[in-house]
Amino acid sequence: MRRQPDRFDPSFRFFPGYGYGEREARGLELLKKWLSPEQFAQYDATSYFEVTGSHSGKRYRISHGTSMNIHELDGAGCPRVGWCFAPKGYLVAGDVMLAQKIALETDERGALAVANRFFVSTGRRNTLLDC
Repeated sequence: MRRQPDRFDPSFRFFPGYGYGEREARGLELLKKWLSPEQFAQYDATSYFEVTGSHSGKRYRISHGTSMNIHELDGAGCPRVGWCFAPKGYLVAGDVMLAQKIALETDERGALAVANRFFVSTGRRNTLLDC
């Protein structure tokens, strides 16, 4: 019989019985406490919220998720480029999105300096991107 590991194996984080759903719920509750009333309403209705960069004043849309979930918006509110950055570790989506929000609102230049940039297709209408 195989011996059970003595310490928590992060690869099991998505399996029932390891409390992932509870951690996900706590992460989302903490995120919601940090959102402005406008951001909270937006996230509640669409599963994303917008923030303003601390240095440039640019708008960013943070969608529910842990990677490739940040889109820089143009003047019309359409995504023009994507950014991917997240804190190290095995964190749930709410915790990652909160870290992304704080980083963009307090140290936009520092956040984008470590971020990976990705192309955002604008050829077809995408309801998540709303353009």
